[in-house]
Amino acid sequence: MSLVNSPPPPFGRALCAMVTPFADDGALDLDGAQRLAAHLVAEGCEGLVLSGTTGESPTTSDDEKAALVRAVKDAVGERVPVVAGVGTADTRHTVELAAGAEKAGADGLLVVSPYYSRPPQDALEAHFREIADASGLPVMLYDIPGRTGTRIEPATLIRLASHPRIVAVKDCAYDMLAAQKVLGATGLAYYAGCEEFALPLYAVGGAGFVSTVANVAPRALRAVLDSYDAGDTREAARRQQLAAPLVELMMASGLPGTVTAKALLGALGLPGGPVRAPLRPAGHEAADGLLTAYEKFVSVS
Repeated sequence: MSLVNSPPPPFGRALCAMVTPFADDGALDLDGAQRLAAHLVAEGCEGLVLSGTTGESPTTSDDEKAALVRAVKDAVGERVPVVAGVGTADTRHTVELAAGAEKAGADGLLVVSPYYSRPPQDALEAHFREIADASGLPVMLYDIPGRTGTRIEPATLIRLASHPRIVAVKDCAYDMLAAQKVLGATGLAYYAGCEEFALPLYAVGGAGFVSTVANVAPRALRAVLDSYDAGDTREAARRQQLAAPLVELMMASGLPGTVTAKALLGALGLPGGPVRAPLRPAGHEAADGLLTAYEKFVSVS
């Protein structure tokens, strides 16, 4: 039931905001990243987003970010797009990361609003345009004001849509009215960055999702979109509702999604490893609760 005249999503529909696997000593685990990436694609992910919030981008170096792109791209080839997170609080640094990601083989860029400095909208627009001009890669803007302190206002998004390489938005603004306003005025592909909005946003013309929960349940989450596309909206709603308990436990129960995803990946025998400080691992009680919710979700999906 996709909109008839809407173009195909530029990075696929079901995207995983992939964790960055680390070894027990905290070093980057490139072999683990390749194995996890291959597993996620085999389980139905149509795109992988690296070095975002879930990927612990604030605690990885520029060299580690580039190495991660190269390793994951080697593992998945041309089967799915690999989108590299390059956003920082510094325009110049973000430009450098964008160039590095392109050289490393990324298929697209994820660019978050500069955080802490809270630039006004005209400065924010100029920042995104400079990044989009810095490489030949398509850009997904990342609107997450709860973390950055700055909203990308709808009017700003509408203006930015005129740039030929700004093609998508990862939406974590919790504002469905604004999302529909931008969808109606532009050709931007809107991805739900909050799993509870995956189906509602898709139903009004969104492109799909970029999901932390997809690290552990990619096939079950993709089934929401598949059911909707098949015309079975009741089944899509059922699957979305079944996901809610796991989504809440992973994303809205006091622990960051990176922590909960890595706890579950470890329990499932998949690469993930420890988190880097200042994050701390989930305790045994929390990890046990996550596994119980996960098992219930996948058993009924």
